[in-house]
Amino acid sequence: MLRFNNFQKSYGSYPALSISDFTVDAGIYWIKGVNGSGKSTLLKSVAGILSFQGDVFLNGISIKKQPVEYRKLVNFAEAEPLFPEFLTGRELIDLFAGAKDVPAGQEQHYLDTMGMGSYVHKPVGTYSSGMLKKLSLLLAFLGKPKLILLDEPLITIDTAALNILYQWITEHHQQYGTSFLLSSHQILDSAILPAQVLQIENQTLNAATVI
Repeated sequence: MLRFNNFQKSYGSYPALSISDFTVDAGIYWIKGVNGSGKSTLLKSVAGILSFQGDVFLNGISIKKQPVEYRKLVNFAEAEPLFPEFLTGRELIDLFAGAKDVPAGQEQHYLDTMGMGSYVHKPVGTYSSGMLKKLSLLLAFLGKPKLILLDEPLITIDTAALNILYQWITEHHQQYGTSFLLSSHQILDSAILPAQVLQIENQTLNAATVI
């Protein structure tokens, strides 16, 4: 599903991650690692936000050789999302929908279940951190992604919203076969969301185990 080929990411002279040849099968994965191990770097590289040496393939599609096709298959939600403060949540959804060929009305399910209707038409500069997080998560689920990357998705949202997020992940995985890579310092509830573990240590990615 997701394959790394001679992947190398450095910051100046500092080597951050090195993954020579590694394949991640379809599924739900929890990326673990100590602070500074490279979890966010990994997700942002796979999302196409950070440049790197080597290549990454999703279902055989290369991020380097087929970047437009690749990016339509991958969605990403940052740990601490930043959006232009003058845009409304609705405008951001519409912009994202146009870029990702989102089916008409798809966002309504997420707006309703996460209870965002009361503020989606307001400028995001008025949003709390929790409201911004919900918007970021909603955008990550739009379109027809084969892979959704969630960086620290469990922070800044309340218990009710967390349970809804678990439902979204389960629905997308079961109905559409969407795979997930989640980085989180909080422990995932394996009874609600069975996942496998990918461990980042010694600046590389190690094999998965079931939790």
